[in-house]
Amino acid sequence: MSGHSKWATIKRKKGANDAIRGALTTKISREITIAVKMGGADPTGNMRLKLALSKAKANNVTKDNINRAIQKGLGASDTSNYEEITYEGYGVAGVAIMLDILTDNRNRTAANIRHIFSKHGGNLGENGCVAWMFHKKAVFTVDKDNFDDEDMLMELAMDAGAEDFESEDDSFVITADPADFNAIEQALADKGIPANAEITQVPDTTVTLNDVDAEKLQKLLDALEEDDDVQNVYGNYEC
Repeated sequence: MSGHSKWATIKRKKGANDAIRGALTTKISREITIAVKMGGADPTGNMRLKLALSKAKANNVTKDNINRAIQKGLGASDTSNYEEITYEGYGVAGVAIMLDILTDNRNRTAANIRHIFSKHGGNLGENGCVAWMFHKKAVFTVDKDNFDDEDMLMELAMDAGAEDFESEDDSFVITADPADFNAIEQALADKGIPANAEITQVPDTTVTLNDVDAEKLQKLLDALEEDDDVQNVYGNYEC
């Protein structure tokens, strides 16, 4: 799971960039709107909304932005043309990349994403070319600054259904089947342990990159993250 957790760390570091932070706020707000449109405004029975709100909190999206996105979803008239697509491709050194897309113009998005891949030494692939390398997982990240009892946390997570537990430099990472998301979330909440929770794509294997290739790949990932239609970026690399 180290490949995923390092990717999550890179995403958090990138969040310090104002341009990327602004784009991320827009994307999270859009996700909240779509989630409300599809499942209502109560996160208790709407997992997609619960995850979007968790992401909003982790990325310091303001309450005003969240409330506007919810109200927009309740109106929902301007979100009817959005469709969800998964794009797959390769970056430098054969790194597999998956993208969650939310777009109201498939042709525009395809052209933009193909151009970004090509410009940064990668290529957009066919459906299924890399999806087999990834599996959807529930991932909880607990900062060691907030909770540092590794043995207790591991026991708690495993008892609640976790599949894997790892200690990284500054955090603990709990991985589980998405079906066990609620049980683990509740177990952590009962003990007052704060965690960043998400359902994400985790690679089975990772590619280790040297510094030069890592820099090239980061430029590709930055460009993909900045595209308005890209909601999430997943990669199977380590640095």
